[in-house]
Amino acid sequence: MVTVMTQIRSLADSRRTEAGAQWWRSSVIYQIYPRSFSDANGDGMGDLPGITARLQSLADLGVDAIWLSPFFTSPQKDAGYDVSDYCDVDPRFGTLADYDAMVARAHELDLRVIVDLVPNHCSDQHPWFQQALAAAPGSPERDRFIFRDAVPGGLPNNWESVFGGPMWTQTTNPDGTPGQYYLHVFDSSQPDFNWHNPEVREMFRNVLRFWLDRGTDGFRVDVAHGLIKADGLPDYVVDPAAASMGGTEELAPWWGQEAVHEIYRDWRTVLDEYGGERVLCAEAWVSPLSLMAKWVRPDEMHQAFNFPYLSCHFNAGQIRATIDESLREFAAVGAPSTWVLSNHDVVRHATRLALTEENPQGEGIGPLTPNLPDPAVGLRRARAASALMLALPGGAYLYQGEELGLPEAVDLPDEARQDPTWFRTNGERYGRDGCRVPLPWEAGSPAAGFSPSGSSWLPQPEGWQDYARDVQRADPDSTLNLYYTLLRVRREHELGTGSLSWLETGNPDLLAFANRDVLVVSNFAGTDLELPPQTTGLAVAATSAQQPAGRRIAAESTIWFRA
Repeated sequence: MVTVMTQIRSLADSRRTEAGAQWWRSSVIYQIYPRSFSDANGDGMGDLPGITARLQSLADLGVDAIWLSPFFTSPQKDAGYDVSDYCDVDPRFGTLADYDAMVARAHELDLRVIVDLVPNHCSDQHPWFQQALAAAPGSPERDRFIFRDAVPGGLPNNWESVFGGPMWTQTTNPDGTPGQYYLHVFDSSQPDFNWHNPEVREMFRNVLRFWLDRGTDGFRVDVAHGLIKADGLPDYVVDPAAASMGGTEELAPWWGQEAVHEIYRDWRTVLDEYGGERVLCAEAWVSPLSLMAKWVRPDEMHQAFNFPYLSCHFNAGQIRATIDESLREFAAVGAPSTWVLSNHDVVRHATRLALTEENPQGEGIGPLTPNLPDPAVGLRRARAASALMLALPGGAYLYQGEELGLPEAVDLPDEARQDPTWFRTNGERYGRDGCRVPLPWEAGSPAAGFSPSGSSWLPQPEGWQDYARDVQRADPDSTLNLYYTLLRVRREHELGTGSLSWLETGNPDLLAFANRDVLVVSNFAGTDLELPPQTTGLAVAATSAQQPAGRRIAAESTIWFRA
């Protein structure tokens, strides 16, 4: 007999009255990658007016907020994560007036707006770095960054960049002789700030206030586990199997240093000056979750991306263990759990969940990747995984296009690729372009409705029109309509502020749990399985796949029942 064995309550439920208007505890936040969302002016790159024109579709979908990847002034050597002016909009994306209009329209639709802030590094075109290059070693201008003299043998240490190659680039003195080296965790065009410098800290306080004053509802903080480097910059060799952004229990000396937390405590005081529940969300690739939870202690950030959950394989045991650990560790510091399956840095989960080979974060896949997955298997697993995730208590993040079931774009031509990883590894790693291809909106329109001119900064794969939003909205069985149903039921039954109670099924491939009055069953096996007896007589609220007759659940699928 199936019995309730374990109950783990989300903090959002146990302190619901106390939380009050804390919308971020149970929110569904939709990530917009601006250059690939919607192009209003026909130049082939998405822009802020394009986003504004499409916001109604996101409000209709049922999300609570949007998060925009960087749109600041930038040379765009790393898709805007190389910022040259933190307080202006890059002309490719529009103007500050366009941003204000987008925020106003979002707020009309009851959507909050979160922007991506990049504090670990800037562009080498930022005025401060240009001043540093022109200044002498030991100058105040150079102290805003991390400059070091050469040592016998050359480089100051053996650190390797996330994008491949050394983490150090040498400057040239005015007389043409070799100069100091500067540190860049990412590309050489992205010098790291020296966060021990008071000027750096004050500059970012001003940046926060600039956007908060414009009505911005919060910040997703890029590389929130970076900023501070270990004293002495000691040599370190990364495990080649580890994710490039971290995520291993042994922290690299440029990730997760304890002093980074005082920065976010300071930022929290700035946000708390403003009304309306402004939020901070950490991109912190650290493990285990008990360490990640440090970023969301009561006086620091509000949310942290749950990368251990994103990194799970399509495996019932691993997913259950990660859910348990997440609810336990985040609740221990008074924060909600968050859940995420895709973003702009990883292979889309409609492809990733069917991979049979290990695929470290940031490496990507392409035409020569061994054992490319079956798209039908990937989509089936993605729909099941999304249905499970959206039933969990806490907050959830969606990446643009996942609601369309978009797969990774594998067959991009080499000459079209733009990710720095592709260039810095001489084509050995494909990088992240495959998850960043512009969205399809209307079948039969130029660029599938992405751009009125038909231009597209990355080429859309053949067949992209079949995933278009208008096609899917007309198909009751589409992935888009599955998301519509899941988000509606999640909202109606307040699952984000609910609690999770596991049902022991007696089958390692079958997960079942209750959240409020919704009972969720997920089958991770490649064959149909018997449904738990608790589902007898219950009405189906949503299902990720067509189900067999009788008391069975289809292979690799999820069903929501109304209790």
